[in-house]
Amino acid sequence: MPDPSSLGQNYKGKACIGVQLKGLHQNKERTYFIWSIFDHEKAYKETGTQAVAYSTGIPAMVGAIMYLKGLWKKPGVYNVEEFDPDPFLETMPKFGIDWHEAIDIVLPIDK
Repeated sequence: MPDPSSLGQNYKGKACIGVQLKGLHQNKERTYFIWSIFDHEKAYKETGTQAVAYSTGIPAMVGAIMYLKGLWKKPGVYNVEEFDPDPFLETMPKFGIDWHEAIDIVLPIDK
């Protein structure tokens, strides 16, 4: 395996990282797509890594901020998905990760 720090220097283009959901809400089929676009060259210039590493590190840091501010702190053991996503999503753009959402669309995976 190559050293991950050696990968970013030659990467070009963009990466899309997102989640596509389909299910029932109040007995009606709904779809939801949330995603972010990352530029490999911009990520390398800022951090010395490629966009995938950037998109892993920044959310982890924002999660730590949520914990330190007491926004994601309650007794017991929880997955991040069990906490209120709103302060997390509001904070992400402050650290360079804009996100987009589309509701009730034909999902890209279904095309």
